[in-house]
Amino acid sequence: MLFSSLPFLFGFLPLTILAVYGAMRWGGPRVAGAVLLGASLIFYSWQTPVYFFLIAGSIIINFFLGRNIAKSGSKRLLGAGVVFNLGLLGWFKYIGLFSSTIADLTRADVTISGVILPLAISFFTFQQIAYLADCHKHGGRNYSFLDYALFVAFFPQLIAGPIVHHKDLAPQFTGPRFAKFLPEDVMAGVFLFAIGLAKKVLIADGLAPLADGVFDAAATGTTILTIEAWIGVSAYSFQIYFDFSGYSDMALGLALLFGVRLPMNFNSPYKARSIVDFWRRWHITLSTFLRDYLYFPLGGNRSGGLIRYRNLFIVMLLGGLWHGAAWTFVAWGALHGFYLCINHYWDKALSTRVSMSPVVATIITFGAASLAWVFFRAANFDAAFIMLAALGGMSQEAAASVFGKGDLYSFPILFVAAALVWWAPNALQGLEWFRHQSGQMNINTTGVSGGNAIGVVTSAGLGALFACAVFILFASGPYEFIYFQF
Repeated sequence: MLFSSLPFLFGFLPLTILAVYGAMRWGGPRVAGAVLLGASLIFYSWQTPVYFFLIAGSIIINFFLGRNIAKSGSKRLLGAGVVFNLGLLGWFKYIGLFSSTIADLTRADVTISGVILPLAISFFTFQQIAYLADCHKHGGRNYSFLDYALFVAFFPQLIAGPIVHHKDLAPQFTGPRFAKFLPEDVMAGVFLFAIGLAKKVLIADGLAPLADGVFDAAATGTTILTIEAWIGVSAYSFQIYFDFSGYSDMALGLALLFGVRLPMNFNSPYKARSIVDFWRRWHITLSTFLRDYLYFPLGGNRSGGLIRYRNLFIVMLLGGLWHGAAWTFVAWGALHGFYLCINHYWDKALSTRVSMSPVVATIITFGAASLAWVFFRAANFDAAFIMLAALGGMSQEAAASVFGKGDLYSFPILFVAAALVWWAPNALQGLEWFRHQSGQMNINTTGVSGGNAIGVVTSAGLGALFACAVFILFASGPYEFIYFQF
């Protein structure tokens, strides 16, 4: 079920809020938590009911593994838990890729196809591996099964993150704000959700025809003009930005509706002045996980020099593979690993000798990230190389444009997207500004002050954005989130 779908907006979400509110009022926080868990599992298995058994089994096994690891301190049990989780991930997500690769290399008939990729398996696998590792290192925490299950299955963060650490999320389900529906939480949640929905439906989905037209043409071997290639890559760069940014805002907003705070996962990454800064802003919780549970165990930068660059490159290779079961994703990760190595070398050896203006640094960073998106979006390497050749001005004259008449409506959105990326505040900055100006949306206190003209105008603007998004959903239906099947 998509956040940006009519069944979610006018069915699942209001019914879940009413059910949790009623359970909290008449049964208390434990009953409200149980209702929310049930709703989250329904959300996860809505389109494919068999997914219920996968996530439920994973939760149960990891909960008891964590308990026993915390009590015994057994490395073998920890290893078994990691193998179990990576085994599930490997089978469902990567068995097709690895078997087809072996078949191509050996010409043996070993290809395994038809394995359905369960939603969010990459996200809840990483969260639970981190939980098991912490149980071994720190002795674990005495969570109830309900709190642990909610930590894994809480629907606002389940499908595409953020990748939440157990110590940050699980205690909130017994905290003082959980399911209290405090006015400041509800208003902040509505603010963030409306902004995120507008980003997704009005901008990201509006740019999809431009990006799809170019990349789909490349996938069929069609010759693409240089200008078309640059338009397509720019459109996809902004599409994935507003798609993931929109999801992140909606996730934060939905969680706040239930009195739960999720960590920031997206912080204006195209304003970054280096690739290092980019990864501190893009998918922040994934970067944190890879740093804490892969980069540091590999040795981090303790040995310096080539070992540090090796560790960075390995982390980004695996980060690329985590994003998708295709070698193009690995190439995307490798390219970012190369970028990071160059960035760190620059900082160490050249930054004191060569100065660079912030504007130039931002343009170079955006260009490098956009170039890497070619491998992320391309259907295969042949399509990626067609795109790269066109970007470099090496394409031949095309017989016809890859854009149709309907795609012309997407061009203004491209300019709006660029303006918003570099000159507008992000949603959390906007929320803080609105709170400061109007006094209506302070999410750090329990009181709500009176409104003023700014509050009224901003609320009307949010209502208009929401109405426009709903109108488009009625007219054309929703697009899946790009991170929806990771």
